[in-house]
Parts: sequence; structure tokens; C-alpha cells
Amino acid sequence: MYAERPPASGLTGRITCEWLRTGDTSGPPAPGAAPSGPPASGSPITPEQRGGGRVLVVPDGCVDLIWGDEGPFVAGPDTGPMPTSIRAGETMVGLRFKPGAVGAFFGVPLADLLDRRVPLADLPGGHAFLRELTDGPAGTAGERLHAMRAAVRRRLLVPHLGYDADQGLDPVAPAIATALSQGKTVSEVAWSLGFSERQLQRRSVSAFGYAPKTLQRIVRFQQALRLARTGLPLAQVAATAGYTDQAHMANDVRRLSGGPMSHLL
Repeated sequence: MYAERPPASGLTGRITCEWLRTGDTSGPPAPGAAPSGPPASGSPITPEQRGGGRVLVVPDGCVDLIWGDEGPFVAGPDTGPMPTSIRAGETMVGLRFKPGAVGAFFGVPLADLLDRRVPLADLPGGHAFLRELTDGPAGTAGERLHAMRAAVRRRLLVPHLGYDADQGLDPVAPAIATALSQGKTVSEVAWSLGFSERQLQRRSVSAFGYAPKTLQRIVRFQQALRLARTGLPLAQVAATAGYTDQAHMANDVRRLSGGPMSHLL
């Protein structure tokens, strides 16, 4: 089971949602079976395809702070489908940072987290962060989410902790993602924002963890996914999302998600 809901008050500027996932206890589906259904309404990604104890996460440009049975960890930005194990009955909760909204929150460049799952304790300042999370009750999913909200909110809103929550944030990041989602070339986006291509490359990697071309593929994939979920014919989805044709979209979707679009709907 997977469910998500809007972020709590005070987190909406940086967090896109909070979520909960529970490992299936009904037994694995038949080999090759499609997921049981789409995620909660408004979800920006298809968060899972079930196959026994495996969850297949697809790229969305986000970074997640996750707390599972083995403790809190950070899921960096992905460039392809990322298999994640979840035991039957295990519960994971998470806070999902918006694309480009992480900055230096976790103390390392986003490129260092690319395609990685890193225990919170292994990151700079992670032991102090971990103590904040575990200072109170943390036995249930609700208690863990409450602790995560409180700790993240303190780090974002309370300057006297000596933590600069806005360090590393690029105010141009949303404009970069928007321009790339409109089908402009990297050189056109750089020109429209007043950057050289090298400057755009550097700012894209810093803000998102991705080079501009990779970011463009991911935001285009997510746009196609949203359109396809409205019931729009796939040929129209491909044209609207900026693909050359439907075959181009099918190849990109398979490369980013590990399967055809039909498995994501």
C-alpha cells in the first residue's frame, strides 16, 4: 500500500508531500503482473511496481528523507528505475523535497547522492539530526512522521540552531526546470536565462543533481505520465509532452521506468 498527502504547515515551500508505504502481506503477484493500481490522486510519480518484496521507484527529480525499519536514510535523485526492498508488513514513511529545493540541507552536493540511498548517520551532521529524530517516541509510522516534520521544520525555520537552511538554494532552479519542460534545447534555455551552457550545466547539477539533458528527460517523462493518467491517447501525450513521436516517448519511458507506460497507469 502506498499513500501520500500534502506537507504540514511550515514545510510547503520545500516539501512536496509526505508519504507512507507498507509492504504487501498478501503474497507476491504473479510474475510480470502489473501494479494493483495508480498511487494516490495527485501523486507526481508512480512510486512502485510490486514484485514480491521489491518496490521499483522511478525518477521524479526529488530527494526523500525516509524512515524504515532499519532507520532514517536519504534517497537521492534517481536517473533510472531504482529497485528497493520492503519486507511484508514493513512500513516506511517519508518527506519528499521538491526538485531544486534541497540546497545544502543534507550537507553534501546533490551529485554525491545521485542514484544512492545513504543512512542519515553517514551524512555530515547526521548524528545530530538522528538524535533530533529519535529524541521522542518513534515506534509507530505516525510518531516517525511527526518526528521528521518537527526536525525538518526546526532546521528550516529556526536560525539560532546555526544551520543555514537556504544555503545552496538557487532561485533560478524553478525557471530552469520549467524551461526544460517546454521542449527548449539546452542552448535555448541557457540563452533565455542569460547563462552560458557551462553555467547552466553547473547550476543544474548543483540544484538538481542532474545535467540539463538528464533533467529535461525526467521532467518530460513526469509530464507525460501526468497527461497519460488523464486518459489522453498516448500519441497526443507524446506530442504535448515534447517528444519527437510516440516511439521516442516509449523508449524514454522504458529507460526511465523499466517498463512501458501501461504499467505506470
